[in-house]
Amino acid sequence: MFFTYLLESYAQSRHTRAADVLAALDAQGRTEFVYNMYEMYHSEAIENAFRDIDSLIATGEPGW
Repeated sequence: MFFTYLLESYAQSRHTRAADVLAALDAQGRTEFVYNMYEMYHSEAIENAFRDIDSLIATGEPGW
């Protein structure tokens, strides 16, 4: 599943655990948003998704 791959890849790139990333997204109420962004995240460079997740965790808003 892409969502799992995305969280694990993001966590590895940020030297953290996927469970911590999921908890941070849950805290911002943005887990479902990331899950629903499959088409965009899957078709673009993974770094774009990572920047978006950075912003979602920090501010609760997408990076775009």
